[in-house]
Amino acid sequence: MESIIRDINLAEEGNRKIDWVEKHMPVLCGIAEEFRRDQPFKGMKVTVSVHLEAKTAYLACILRQGGAEVYATGSNPLSTQDDVCAGLVSRGVTVLATHGCTMEEYHDYLCKALSVKPDVIIDDGGDMVSILHEEHPEWAENLRGGCEETTTGIIRLKNRVRDGKLNFPMFNINDADCKHLFDNRYGTGQSVWDGMMRTTNLVVAGSTVVVAGYGWCGKGVAMRAKGLGAKVIVTEVDPVKAIEAVMDGFSVMPMADAAPLGDWFVTVTGCDGVITTEHMLKMKEGAIMCNAGHFDVEVDVAGLRALATDCRVVRKNIEGFTLPNGKTVYLLAEGRLVNLAAGDGHPAEIMDMSFALQAECARRIAEKGKELEVTLHSVPVDIDKKVALSKLSSLGISIDVLTEAQKAYLGE
Repeated sequence: MESIIRDINLAEEGNRKIDWVEKHMPVLCGIAEEFRRDQPFKGMKVTVSVHLEAKTAYLACILRQGGAEVYATGSNPLSTQDDVCAGLVSRGVTVLATHGCTMEEYHDYLCKALSVKPDVIIDDGGDMVSILHEEHPEWAENLRGGCEETTTGIIRLKNRVRDGKLNFPMFNINDADCKHLFDNRYGTGQSVWDGMMRTTNLVVAGSTVVVAGYGWCGKGVAMRAKGLGAKVIVTEVDPVKAIEAVMDGFSVMPMADAAPLGDWFVTVTGCDGVITTEHMLKMKEGAIMCNAGHFDVEVDVAGLRALATDCRVVRKNIEGFTLPNGKTVYLLAEGRLVNLAAGDGHPAEIMDMSFALQAECARRIAEKGKELEVTLHSVPVDIDKKVALSKLSSLGISIDVLTEAQKAYLGE
């Protein structure tokens, strides 16, 4: 299969990006050495649907070094970086992705990448799993299983398990300790504000930030907003998380009450209809909205476009909408993932752990997938601990080890 990318001549710049993140991902580098030695994917096809930027590109390269025939496509049209795609092609990965493609093209790329009948998949958001169940189950005939790392994708998988409609085993990367405690909190917190600030070039200190959702991603976004000097309001539907937000020092209220107060609005819920047109009509002049959830449904973008009397691009990745009340509100990155559509995603050191989990679980599927129960599996404890210890080692940090007597005392 031939790659479909924007321009192979961009490969040099893409390879520079991949080389840069490799130097900051020591855990994955260690896994790459193991993969080159053991060839766990020899003779297998691995299809990955990910945000095609440098860090995910390095993961794809490692899978190829492990013997896999790798097919890579995007998981969001605006997060694909064309130079990185070209770099991947130059390294022997088949890439089917272009930045800014239409939703029809996006779906076609996914289908082409799955039509090879992969042995292992790595999904980001659940679109591949959906196609393999609803549209082309025949493409899953060789499939041993896969991995999913996003909250949205896990919600979709849990619904399939509940309804008895999951046809192959999947690993829940998102809920592993080495993922959500670091990637979701520190990765999202930093990368969201990086995307927002580089896009707007506006000051955060002294402003009011409304964070919708106080899961691990919301915690990270709120924490960084506070560190930047903002006043933070949290909106939630979970009473326990709402109490957490209160005890962390944030104001908590419904979105309808927060709407007139916020200067910045960030959605991180994994749900839809979080900011509605009713909320938008209550916002102050110049309010800025963005989304850090996987799909562009948390802010009602369609409703906003229908409501606005005027819409215009005011700066790259910023659209201004004039509302019937005369006020103008702004939307970043079309309501898509602001940290990827308007930035470079999570820091390399953070994704080092998340993608190490992906790589190790992909190996487990390649070796044991035919023995696994067809359900959604937690990341095995031994893999989580291996990644954590490897990360500590890369930082030059060692920790205590339980004695046999201590293990006996704890019942281990």
